[in-house]
Amino acid sequence: MNTPVSQRFAPGSFRLSCVVPAYNEASLIGDFLPQLVAAVRDLTADVEIVVVNDGSRDATGDIVTQLSAQLPIHYIELSRNFGKEVALQAGLDATTGDCVVLLDADFQHPVAVIALMVERWQAGIEMVYTTKADRDSEPALRRLGSRLFYWLVGSRRGVDIPTDAGDFRLLDRCVVDALCALPERNRFMKGLYGWVGFRSEGIAITMDARPTGESKFNPMSLAALAATGITAFSVKPLRMVTLAGLAVSVVSILMAVWIVIEKLLFGQVIPGFATLAAAVFFLSGVQLISLGIVGEYVGRIFEEVKQRPRYLISRESGPGARPLRPGNTPPSL
Repeated sequence: MNTPVSQRFAPGSFRLSCVVPAYNEASLIGDFLPQLVAAVRDLTADVEIVVVNDGSRDATGDIVTQLSAQLPIHYIELSRNFGKEVALQAGLDATTGDCVVLLDADFQHPVAVIALMVERWQAGIEMVYTTKADRDSEPALRRLGSRLFYWLVGSRRGVDIPTDAGDFRLLDRCVVDALCALPERNRFMKGLYGWVGFRSEGIAITMDARPTGESKFNPMSLAALAATGITAFSVKPLRMVTLAGLAVSVVSILMAVWIVIEKLLFGQVIPGFATLAAAVFFLSGVQLISLGIVGEYVGRIFEEVKQRPRYLISRESGPGARPLRPGNTPPSL
């Protein structure tokens, strides 16, 4: 039975950490961080803002460093762009709060929702996530791809990956510790949130529009992230390949039987080059697709067995900054 947080902490006495991954957000982060701090300080005085600079090539790092003099910012600068999933994990590794809020620095995640998240956490919910209330504004192809993706990853028994859930969520310390203990190098955070379990609850929100700039996720990066999620949390593609091979074998056998029947009963001349060429091209396509799908899984295995660190830190400052070991590897890895 979960003990409500309200019974574990006096009102306003808990420590709240926020993880903000940033990649080329110089145009927005200077306005966003003060607004975030103002919003969470209404909830508790003990606030920690962990900003993870994921290899930005603009002035993001300089702006955050300047703000560190006035705001409780723990700044982490990765040695290169490792991707948002890894940046989120780097932030989680550095947090010390009783609860942790993950959100983007582009104003699309409304900071006012954090108060509702904290309220549900205080009632005993260990993970409070947000879902998109409306996707009608998105292109039809993207919505179709999203439905296909969730159908593929939603097949693993015991792992609940809510449809349209985002990274904007609150995690209890027990959830954070569980995520930090997972050894995967290829991180698909939405799947890991579901895998660790714990008592969860969703909140439907309307995503705000970016005041300026464009999303860093283009179709190619979204496809790559989807491939990581599918290969990490579903074997449906492998089963589909098996079924496709079985179907092709059955069809080829039936076709061969039909050709023999036509020859023996109707005297039909057996087709030559055209039929053979069509069969060869079709089977070649099936084989190449199958090899590609299997290759994706083998590639994930290849990445994991190398046991490289998930990320490297080039600079870290602010409250809670940890000394780096030789090779700029954080002690948590």
